[in-house]
Amino acid sequence: MKTVMEIYRRQLDRQKQKGGIGWVLLWLLGVPIPVLIVLFLLRGCT
Repeated sequence: MKTVMEIYRRQLDRQKQKGGIGWVLLWLLGVPIPVLIVLFLLRGCT
C-alpha cells in the first residue's frame, strides 16, 4: 500500500516536469533566454 507522502511526491514530480516542459517549449519557439529568466523571476521562482 502506498503512503500519502509517496503519492504526494509523485504529484509534485509530475507538476515540475510539466513546468519544465513549458519553459523548454517557449525556448524552442524562439523566446530568448534572458526573457525566459526574467519571466521565471517574475513568477516567483516556482
